[in-house]
Amino acid sequence: MRVISEDDLAAVLAGVPGVPRVVAGGNFATPWRALAVVDAALAEYRLFMLNAQPGVPDREGVVLETPFVGPGMRGRPGLRYFPSRLSLVPNLLKGALPPDVVLVQTSEPMNGTVSLGIEVNVLPAAIEAVRARGGLVVAQLNARMPYTYGDAVMPLDEVDFAIECDEPLATPVPRPPGDTSLEIGARVAGLVPENATLQLGIGGVPDAVLASLHHRRGLAIWSEMFSDGVLALERAGALEAATPITASFAFGGRELYDWADRNERIRMLRTEKTNDPGLIARQPRLVSVNSALQVDLFAQANAGRVRGTVYSGFGGQTDFVVGALHSPGGRAVIALPSWHPRADVSTVIPRLSGPVTSFQHSYIVSEQGTATIWGNDATTQAQEIVDNVAHPDARDELRHQGRLFGLPLR
Repeated sequence: MRVISEDDLAAVLAGVPGVPRVVAGGNFATPWRALAVVDAALAEYRLFMLNAQPGVPDREGVVLETPFVGPGMRGRPGLRYFPSRLSLVPNLLKGALPPDVVLVQTSEPMNGTVSLGIEVNVLPAAIEAVRARGGLVVAQLNARMPYTYGDAVMPLDEVDFAIECDEPLATPVPRPPGDTSLEIGARVAGLVPENATLQLGIGGVPDAVLASLHHRRGLAIWSEMFSDGVLALERAGALEAATPITASFAFGGRELYDWADRNERIRMLRTEKTNDPGLIARQPRLVSVNSALQVDLFAQANAGRVRGTVYSGFGGQTDFVVGALHSPGGRAVIALPSWHPRADVSTVIPRLSGPVTSFQHSYIVSEQGTATIWGNDATTQAQEIVDNVAHPDARDELRHQGRLFGLPLR
């Protein structure tokens, strides 16, 4: 690894031929300084990121690519969206979408290594793919990045060039759960057995679930990500101290990052491990909690599209739904409010008109109640959804439409 100036890095990047594909860390670990150097040095390039945050280059000559759309790419003209389970994104990078440059933000060097810190995700696969084709790995060394263990640790010789910075990591805007989310969270918490292993997605509902579990003991975490709610569980004594906290990326406040730094209980693994349905299924009593934009009478969930336009994508939901269903004592839960306040429409609809994100769940939960899906026939599933998940204002129309579909709903 050579530590160089930003000007020298620009000169190196200017020599990259063609229209290169640049893979950069996403979520809240984007190496913004290194990305700015790339954008200034290259007239044209393809930028591949997961859950990109605001600030991504937006100009002619930059083609944005992603299998999971974040707010920084959402709604951009010309966006190339690649539908993929998160567990399979490494295969995209090693096959159909090989990178020429990989940008990562890491800790400062320690004992001949650096750490990817709060964002491991698909980056190890991207680094392997770019090195196999003779491309470049560029690190932004940040004194504020936590040093985490597991697959986050990289030997220095895996990095070609590095620039240095000392900048606070980005943190999400705190959004305390509202009354609806708290009600849903309490209902979902009632489905979590003793000594469960938890996977929770992103958003107010998963955060509310964690807030409802502080009184539990012996809980474990196996998830693609974790945030401030997991630290709160740790402080409440709810987590089993002998079990590692396993995830692939994290984001939260500064206290979370300080807690993660050199914490041997936290094991950051690459996506191929955390999101492998076979490995998920080995975790006892794994409860997968994810949200959705819509569900229908056939217990199908849409978590990726709004009015036919991609909003986010599959993410890891499909990986964890399948893994949880095969886990001994596991449960796959979809949790969502019954009514969309801004659009003023029911989130329970007769039948999804677009691509399905996931299906065959254990339970679907809203602030109205809990629908038991697994083990019931199709008509009973639909009846459970109408009676226990849908908003009262939507139920008559749902019953009518269900009958047109051949479901003899009461």
